[in-house]
Amino acid sequence: MIIKLPISIIVIGVIVISFGIIFHLQGQGVVGPQESFMYENPNWITYGQQIAVIGMLIIGGGIGVKIYFTKKR
Repeated sequence: MIIKLPISIIVIGVIVISFGIIFHLQGQGVVGPQESFMYENPNWITYGQQIAVIGMLIIGGGIGVKIYFTKKR
């Protein structure tokens, strides 16, 4: 069960990065409906970048947990 924990954390990080990229692209007006409050909104360009960075940090944490449990064995 402990082996699946790091994989779950990494998957969550990938999902968060995906949302960050989508939000960034919506802020630029590349994807999404034009009626969306996020469409061509410069704030969402920044929010998307910040969310993607948080996703990278989550992935880093998952890799760290995986290394920790691998060395502990």
